[in-house]
Amino acid sequence: MPSASCDTLLDDIEDIVSQEDSKPQDRHFARKHVVPKVRRRNTQKYLQEESSPPSDSTIPGIQKIWVRTWGCSHNNSDGEYMAGQLAAYGYKITENASDADLWLLNSCTVKNPAEDHFRNSIKKAQEENKKIVLAGCVPQAQPRQDYLKGLSIIGVQQIDRVVEVVEETIKGHSVRLLGQKKDNGKRLGGARLDLPKIRKNPLIEIISINTGCLNACTYCKTKHARGNLASYLIDELVDRAKQSFQEGVCEIWLTSEDTGAYGRDIGTSLPTLLWKLVEVIPEGAMLRLGMTNPPYILEHLEEMAKILNHPRVYAFLHIPVQSASDTVLMEMKREYCVADFKRVVDFLKEKVPGITIATDIICGFPGETDQDFQETVKLVEEYKFPSLFINQFYPRPGTPAAKMEQVPAQVKKQRTKDLSRVFHSYSPYDHKVGERQQVLVTEESFDCKFYVAHNRFYEQVLVPKNPTFLGKMVEVDIYESGKHFMKGQPVSDAKVHTPSISKPLAKGEVSGLTEWYSSCKSASGYRRI
Repeated sequence: MPSASCDTLLDDIEDIVSQEDSKPQDRHFARKHVVPKVRRRNTQKYLQEESSPPSDSTIPGIQKIWVRTWGCSHNNSDGEYMAGQLAAYGYKITENASDADLWLLNSCTVKNPAEDHFRNSIKKAQEENKKIVLAGCVPQAQPRQDYLKGLSIIGVQQIDRVVEVVEETIKGHSVRLLGQKKDNGKRLGGARLDLPKIRKNPLIEIISINTGCLNACTYCKTKHARGNLASYLIDELVDRAKQSFQEGVCEIWLTSEDTGAYGRDIGTSLPTLLWKLVEVIPEGAMLRLGMTNPPYILEHLEEMAKILNHPRVYAFLHIPVQSASDTVLMEMKREYCVADFKRVVDFLKEKVPGITIATDIICGFPGETDQDFQETVKLVEEYKFPSLFINQFYPRPGTPAAKMEQVPAQVKKQRTKDLSRVFHSYSPYDHKVGERQQVLVTEESFDCKFYVAHNRFYEQVLVPKNPTFLGKMVEVDIYESGKHFMKGQPVSDAKVHTPSISKPLAKGEVSGLTEWYSSCKSASGYRRI
């Protein structure tokens, strides 16, 4: 079978797969009956040929695959879905890159360093003669870059077809699926939410409520990949949440490029979705909202305050300001002014006592003056954000900001250092020492010495590594604080509250298999959207 040229983007996998080819699930259910045929040759010529069999003689579905994801929680969710589908078809997902037959590299295009890591990983895979499939925002936004030539790509809205792309890649073909999901001409949020998934943390479910956004920020490359706003239906999202709780999840993260814009394309809103979701959250489980830009949250401040006061919703919101200079915000095309941001924060701090507001700041955006930067410094000094993501500006190829007159690199670096110094000058949690708090324990700390829990305000609390705590609500006394955490000692006579949900899946176990196998068996061929 001839391989497809990567110079031409394929509209569909059927450009390569013929009608006579067996489908992925056919091979999965019939694999036990496959008997390798042994051929013997006497000459050295034939021995050399047999050492490198034709690519089509490789049996897909038995290889080891290493999945590497960079970037946001939305991208991480995509990576979990792709790993789940591959494992469901029989591939072994391995954490050992050198042991893998194929590398699935799921990229992020937000900043230059992330793309550099992605590019270096491709180079390393090629040096080690690994099969490669690329995913994520980098190849979706710029599939014709030189270093992507000849490699298989799966687009951000095509992750439900990762098995097909992997199988063709293993057989030696280069496949590119970059199209969008549509229904009667209307763009959909993406692949189905009920696909198999391997959660990185079996206790946490990441749900993408929409993809794309309504803005056109001049520095943003993600827009080129994720496109305009496309929201999932409320019923689909509620069903996904229910399924997650039935599989032992105790914490749900809602994610997207802009959660605040959710529903504007389908005639609904974020508060409407959230009120439906809180109805199905079991006692002892929690919901965390993702990033929302100021313009859209402004429309729903009253309702959002009520939701953030709900006992099963973290009093936490990530609202990126990016700069405290209206001039810079205008050049960024952020569609709000600093007064709008302050109005949102001040209102929520008043109506939701103790709320954690996280924000992002870009240092050294083109045209940013010393005075502009000082306005940003004053904002941080005034609000003392406990969670602050400080980013040095990187011009991304193809964006309007890349064509603007740049701030000198040394100035950008210095401003980043100066703002970081301001951020580290205050301690947000010192006044909480001595408090008694209810925390939800969900994971192990990076140094493996503690379990990581979060209190009502999604503040990080480290607790002793008692296996009975994991996935449970525990009452602790705060005895120490750091810049990014507190430490809590479990109250001796307190009860450990178990959420009224099922036992969690084991690490690496595939979720949603029962429903998915049923759909695969009932469909003639691989189910497509």
